[in-house]
Amino acid sequence: MEKINILMATYNGRRYVAQQVESILNQTYTDFRLIISDDGSTDSTVKILQEYEKKDQRVEIYCHQENQGAVANFEFLIGKVRSELFMFADQDDVWEPDKIEKTLDKMKKDNLDLVYTDLEVVDSRLNQIAPSYWALKGLDYRIKRYNSFSSLYLNNFITGCTMLVKSKWINEFMPLPKNSKYILHDYWISLVISQTGKIGYLDETTVKYRQHKNNSVGSKTRSEQMDTLDDIRNLFLDVKIDHFKIFLQNEDKFISKNYRELSRKALEYYENLKNVNTFTLKGLGLFLRLYKYEALNYKMKNFVILHMPGIARPYFKRLKEKRDLEESIKKQEELEAKMERKKRASERKAEKLRKQEAREKKKLEKEEMKKQN
Repeated sequence: MEKINILMATYNGRRYVAQQVESILNQTYTDFRLIISDDGSTDSTVKILQEYEKKDQRVEIYCHQENQGAVANFEFLIGKVRSELFMFADQDDVWEPDKIEKTLDKMKKDNLDLVYTDLEVVDSRLNQIAPSYWALKGLDYRIKRYNSFSSLYLNNFITGCTMLVKSKWINEFMPLPKNSKYILHDYWISLVISQTGKIGYLDETTVKYRQHKNNSVGSKTRSEQMDTLDDIRNLFLDVKIDHFKIFLQNEDKFISKNYRELSRKALEYYENLKNVNTFTLKGLGLFLRLYKYEALNYKMKNFVILHMPGIARPYFKRLKEKRDLEESIKKQEELEAKMERKKRASERKAEKLRKQEAREKKKLEKEEMKKQN
């Protein structure tokens, strides 16, 4: 039996899936099985995958006729695990050649139950956007200082496509919560294991994390795309209310009674904040407890947005106007640069044409001279 099962969920991924499969099959560590579950693709994804299944006995494909969603698809894949360890893979990334080897070495060295890594953020053509996803999202602080259940409890910082997990934990975290809009499989698995298991990280990038318009989850958060403070605030509150409702619905997965009680208080706290329009200090003690493991700037930002929306609105409006102006200037500069490139290209083309005409004229003159002689 192979040592590692790699679980890949696919859906309409024809543009990038072949490159990802190639990066997995060409790993320096080879004792694995790549199990792929397609979630009802309507493009050529399945056809591409079937070609790999024919060529490489390590590839195993399952196809669903109807789309069931990412979490349900990953749960199906977890049910197919028959190895000591398993990993997740996204359909549109590219793995570094030694990803498996390095994460496995880290797991063995530190006797970990779950190990995860950083990612390099790239665009659709694999051009670098950011060398570190952790740094880009401000996760370094919690990862390197509070790599624990207590820190994971409020916010996730572990990316599923970088994880290597011991299969003995499957019964502990299954079934996955499927009625949440915001809690995905990687967060739930990490949270449950971190209560009594040993989690650790490799401070290296092992994945090229591709960003494109069809990403279901990407490096740019929904709040970064919103226009008003109230939109952002409502999103923050909706996420946390959903978050703690799921915790309470699955409270049997939480070993500590203290955290079960904390989830009840947190749900009430965030629901009450929905009714605050200008300013409140109610719940300050609970806020400080919940955000204990966050970096100071993140903590302050969240406090102002949640407890002082009346003060934050005009500041956010000015900030947005500044960003819009900067974006407008940037677009104008890009347009001018594009026009300048077109102008230079046109000039080069005209110069090339002039030279060609001169050569042809010279050739005709030589031919004419030969006739006269």
